[in-house]
Amino acid sequence: MSSATLAENARPGTTAWQIPPGDDPTAIQGFADHVYAADGQSVGLYVSTRLAHWRVIAFRMGYYHGRGARAVWQSTTQVGLAQPACTIDSRVNMVSCANWRLSLRVHLTKAFVPGDYLLKLDAGSHAQSYVPLTIWDPSSRATYVISNRSMVEQGWNTYGGYSFYAGTGPCILDTATYPVCNRARVVSFDRPYSTGLGASDFLSNEYPLVRLCEQYGLDVTYVSDVTINDHPSLLLAHRVLLSLDHDETWTYAERLGVQAATQHGVNVVYFGAAAMVRHARLQASPLGPNREEVDYRNAYEDPLNGVGDPHQVTGNTWWDGPAPWPPLSQIGVNYSGYLDPGVSVPLLISDASSWVFAGTGLSDGSSLPGAIGSDFDHVIGSTLTPSNLQVLAHSPIPAALATVAGGVWAGYSYSDMVYFTDPRSQAGVLDTGDNIWIADLRACARGVSCAAPTIARITGNILRVFGRAPAGRVERPVPNLASISPAGS
Repeated sequence: MSSATLAENARPGTTAWQIPPGDDPTAIQGFADHVYAADGQSVGLYVSTRLAHWRVIAFRMGYYHGRGARAVWQSTTQVGLAQPACTIDSRVNMVSCANWRLSLRVHLTKAFVPGDYLLKLDAGSHAQSYVPLTIWDPSSRATYVISNRSMVEQGWNTYGGYSFYAGTGPCILDTATYPVCNRARVVSFDRPYSTGLGASDFLSNEYPLVRLCEQYGLDVTYVSDVTINDHPSLLLAHRVLLSLDHDETWTYAERLGVQAATQHGVNVVYFGAAAMVRHARLQASPLGPNREEVDYRNAYEDPLNGVGDPHQVTGNTWWDGPAPWPPLSQIGVNYSGYLDPGVSVPLLISDASSWVFAGTGLSDGSSLPGAIGSDFDHVIGSTLTPSNLQVLAHSPIPAALATVAGGVWAGYSYSDMVYFTDPRSQAGVLDTGDNIWIADLRACARGVSCAAPTIARITGNILRVFGRAPAGRVERPVPNLASISPAGS
């Protein structure tokens, strides 16, 4: 436990960060010119609204007696400005609002305690939205470091009509149906988020773990995936890296940083399935370095193909391209598909004897209802699969309810939760194989059976063991892949 985390969350909290149902987030929208920043820096806000006045309040997200956040700072009243239409680079279908006028500059003092922030733009009744920001501490040596998935969120952001997965208008560069040919090949951080009231999926795929860690006073600090790309050696100052739900988009520098950290004994938890699926790189925008994210999803379209560093060329997945680097050795499992929207299935325990399930009362064959949703991973037979892999949960996925990228056995694919260790450093690696693990930490509706309390207990076990030392020195994996049935699944 951390006295600093406990003291911070003992301070007065507020629920004023919440935006009530019925508000129109398009009435005021904005973005920051930093994904992450530190004490002493200033962050520019670019805000558009047709309303006369607005202000911004900075909320540090945490537990705070169950209220969820603390108001750290607020601006004076600002005059509203309707910003011009954002530009679209039709060569790569990139939407950029770098043509907006700077609205306000926020100077980060020590009042901005490192953490995950939602900057709430408030233009009055029914006109509010968020701008996310990570405040990091470059000197931190906290036990746990949570990495926000800024690149994933931006890759799915359809503000202005384009993301890496969707587009409007005619094809560019190719005529393929998958990935859709009118998609963006480059996306910009210089634009608001189209979903989550401007917060993208922070409140579902990230915040529940932030709240849990701060509630229990863990020694935790915060970065973004862009921070790790820029400063990969920062991970060596911590014991555990916590990767969040749906952390699919990684750069080469980020992967190298995590690989080096694991080789030096830093434990890693991949709470979400589909980790390390997409291969991106970063480049500068008019507003600063690494403000544009490049992912052609087709190596033959990428201008670097054949002329630049092959490790930077962006194929559809890390298995593709002129320098393929399958993630199996880093995460232990393979991306295998996704359940239909709104569909969830039980998590089925296959090795209840593991320390992961201590105190849960679970036994082999026990299931946690509705715990698996969205994307899922499963083990595959490969020379890249860690030899000491322990399968903790092996959950059937009805192929009729999913889009399956991997194998199917008698109408089912599988989601696998696995644990293994680095053979030299003994660093532990755990992948849940489930893309809504963190979302599952949210409180249950009254009278509805749900997995949240058990998921929270399992999460606590993982954090406890991983926070002590390289996990293999505390709990060695018990390899059991050969016992998984049906064989090969």
